[in-house]
Amino acid sequence: MTTASEGEELTRVGPGTIMGTLMRCYWMPALMSSELVRDGPPVRLMLLGEKLIAFRDSEGRVGVMDHRCPHRCASLFLGRNEQGGLRCIYHGWKFDVAGNCVDMPSVPPPDFKQKVKAKAYRAVERAGVVWVHMGAHAEAPPLPSFEILDAPEDEIRVSFIQRDCNFLQALEGEIDTAHFGFLHAGHVDVDDLAEDEPVRYTVIDRAPRYHLTDAPWGTQYAGYRPTGSGGTYWRFANFLFPFWTQAPNGEFASHMHARAWVPLDDTHTMFVFIWWKRAVSAMSLPQPAFKDGRPIGGTSRGNTFLPNTSDWLGRFRLDANADNDWKIDRVAQQNGTIYSGIDGIHLQDQAITESMGPIVDHVWEHLAPSDQMITRTRRRLLMAARALRDQGVAPPGAEDGSVYCGARSGYLVSHDGDDWQKVYASKLAEAVHPPPSPMRAAE
Repeated sequence: MTTASEGEELTRVGPGTIMGTLMRCYWMPALMSSELVRDGPPVRLMLLGEKLIAFRDSEGRVGVMDHRCPHRCASLFLGRNEQGGLRCIYHGWKFDVAGNCVDMPSVPPPDFKQKVKAKAYRAVERAGVVWVHMGAHAEAPPLPSFEILDAPEDEIRVSFIQRDCNFLQALEGEIDTAHFGFLHAGHVDVDDLAEDEPVRYTVIDRAPRYHLTDAPWGTQYAGYRPTGSGGTYWRFANFLFPFWTQAPNGEFASHMHARAWVPLDDTHTMFVFIWWKRAVSAMSLPQPAFKDGRPIGGTSRGNTFLPNTSDWLGRFRLDANADNDWKIDRVAQQNGTIYSGIDGIHLQDQAITESMGPIVDHVWEHLAPSDQMITRTRRRLLMAARALRDQGVAPPGAEDGSVYCGARSGYLVSHDGDDWQKVYASKLAEAVHPPPSPMRAAE
C-alpha cells in the first residue's frame, strides 16, 4: 500500500519537490521540432510546473527559457523573434537562446547587458524532437541510449498526446498488463479468433502470471501464459527512469520504441511516443480482427485532436475527453460490440487514467498480486528520489545513458523452457538492432 505521504512525494513535480528534483536530472522530450520555425513565434511550454517559452532563432538554434523577461517580468511569449534572438516588446531588451542579454536599447550607454541573463535551459534536437535538460549541473548528461534513437531519422516516427492527469497514474496504466484482457478485449470470445491472432493468448487466459525484477534502467516484468502446445506466451515490458515505458504491443524481435510520460505539471502529462516505423507492432499491423475478417470492436487506430492553441496546456489535446465522457457509446458497451464502449486502445487507457481524477489518492486503493509491477516501480522511484535528496546519489540513467541499451519489450512464444531472464537475454541477442548512431558519439 502507498501511504498518503508517499503518494505526495511520488506525484508532485514542481521546483523543490523530491520527484521534481529527480526529473531535473534527465533530458526530457518537450516539443516536436516542427513546432518551432526560424524567427517564428515563440511557443508556450509547461514543464515540471514551470512556465517556459521555446523559440528557434535565425540560425536554427532552439532556446527554452522562463517566459518572464528579467527586466520587468513581462512575458517573452509576446516577444519579437528576430535577428538571432528574442526581443521583449516592453523595452526592447533582447536575449539569445542561452538567455544572454545581447541588446539593451532602452538604457543609455553604458548599459549593463552583460550582467543580465534570462533563466534558460539546455536544448538539443534528435529524432524530430526538442529535448530539454532542466538540471543545474554545469554539464548535461548524454541523451538516453534507447535503441530507437540509433535508427535512421527517416525511419523514426513520433507522436505527442496530452493527458489530463498526474504522470504516475498515466505511466502505471502502461505497466499494468492485466487490464488488457478486460478493458481492451473483454468482449472477445476466443472461438472467434484465428490461431495466429496475437490477442488470442490474452483472451484464453485473462489472469496472467508474472515475473518481475529491478533492472539497471528501472523495473521489468514478464507476464506469461501457457500456449497449450508446450510453449509459453511471454509479454516483456519495462519502466525506465524517470518516466519512460516500453509496452509489449509488438513482436519482440523488432519492437524498438520508447514511450515517455512527461510531467507538464502535477495534473497534466505529455505522452511522447517514439517508434521504429518498420517494427512489427500495433502501429504497423492491421487492426485486430476476428477470423471472419470483422475488426474487433474498440481497436480502431488513430486519434482526433482539438486544434492547438497558444495556452500553456493547449497542445496535442484529444477531442474525446472528460467533457464529453470520452465519447463513450453505451449501446456498444451493452450489446458487446466494444467492452468499454470507448473506441480506440489509447483512448480507452486515457479515459481510465483521467477518470481517476487529477491525482489519485492512493489511500483508496486495494492492490492485488497483479499489481506487483506497479508497487515495485513506485518503490524504485521513491527510493531513488530519496537517495538523491539525502545522499546525493544520482538516479539510474541520469549520468550513464548506456543503461538503457539492454531494454526491449514485446511479445513472443518460446518453447525452450528456460528461466524467463534467459529467454529475454537469448531473444534480445537474436533481435534486430540498429548500429549505434554517429550522433551518440557527438553528444
